Amino acid sequence: MARNLDMTALRSFVAVAESGGVTRAAGFLNLTQSAVSMQLKRLEESLGQSLLDRSARRIGLTAQGEQLLGYGRRMLALNDEVYGRLTGQSFEGEIALGVPSDIVYPYIPGVLKHFAEMYPRVRVHLISSYTKGLKRKFERGECDLILTTEAGIDDGGETLVTLPLVWIGAPGGSVWKIRPLRLAFEHNCLFRGGVQEALDRAGIDWEMAVESDSTRTIEASVAADLAVHACIEGSRPEYLEDIDHGGHLPELSKIRINMYMAERTQSPLAAELAALVRQAYRSK
Repeated sequence: MARNLDMTALRSFVAVAESGGVTRAAGFLNLTQSAVSMQLKRLEESLGQSLLDRSARRIGLTAQGEQLLGYGRRMLALNDEVYGRLTGQSFEGEIALGVPSDIVYPYIPGVLKHFAEMYPRVRVHLISSYTKGLKRKFERGECDLILTTEAGIDDGGETLVTLPLVWIGAPGGSVWKIRPLRLAFEHNCLFRGGVQEALDRAGIDWEMAVESDSTRTIEASVAADLAVHACIEGSRPEYLEDIDHGGHLPELSKIRINMYMAERTQSPLAAELAALVRQAYRSK
């Protein structure tokens, strides 16, 4: 006799697996924690398998859970596509998302992939620029949703996370030991002035060794150990490394990653994209 999987319970399982916890999954699904827990229990009982490893602080997957996750993602994607096409509820259109280039990684690619799976007929136009430029585009109505890196926050904004700036340089590099300290920054980089002020307060001489409008130029110069740079913790390129300076460089300020969504766009798609961005940052 054929048996059917409970798609609602399966959706809860996938949400828990991807977010790392029942609490975050419940928020994403707009359900109570107890409802999600009951659905997980019902799914495990129907399959006769333990799907979640609850022994650690962060929920993990058993071997059977890992196998089900792959199937579950495909089944839900197909379910949503069929439902959308046959009920006329498949969304179409375009959303403009603005993100500063230095925080596109590590979260935005995953967010875009997940959104594309949910709404395959919606195009997300990713705009990468400086915070000031993105704010101008947002004010002109050219972006539906933007992320910014700021010391504070404007009206209507939402702070996703607050993180410190860290010094970064070439792997095994030594240029950070040279005085005056050689810096590499884009002309419009928000962090540039604060870094210079921190060095002045610490009594450390510095010079602008590399200036450019190109992020790639800055990264290449730092990777060549020609200068040092600063970025938000967790956002440095893989081919650079945090500088273990042992207190020989000053501690830097903390930066907010904020999100702004246009009030004029009452589109549920913008809200869905914002929810995915929020979930990505808060599950870190």
